[in-house]
Amino acid sequence: MENTLRYSDADLQVFETLLTEKLNKAYEQIESLQVQLIEMEESIEDSSGMHYMNDGNYSEQIEFLNGMVHRQRKHISDLENAIMRVKNKTYGRCVITGQLIDKKRLMAVPTTTKSMMAKTQLAPTQRR
Repeated sequence: MENTLRYSDADLQVFETLLTEKLNKAYEQIESLQVQLIEMEESIEDSSGMHYMNDGNYSEQIEFLNGMVHRQRKHISDLENAIMRVKNKTYGRCVITGQLIDKKRLMAVPTTTKSMMAKTQLAPTQRR
């Protein structure tokens, strides 16, 4: 027998709204980071005539921004996957236990796929 445990359509709509708002903000943030990267690379080349890799400080800043862009892309992917789970009506179900994840946890970490119980029982190397 298939497990039909899920959040109500009204709850799913609340979660979808939250996820969509976070996704819109994430897109704005990644766009801002990408603009900063472009501006930094252009200003370095314009002012010094040298490629940014020749200057350690600029290299570190660009590496930092690239890391932030990478993390933001992962966050966007997680948000998009969560929205897909809402549409499939599987959102909020723990991938380990199959039980519903507490609403408070979902509101705090809307991309989570594990309940606190499942997360704390996993080995530290498996916590993601």
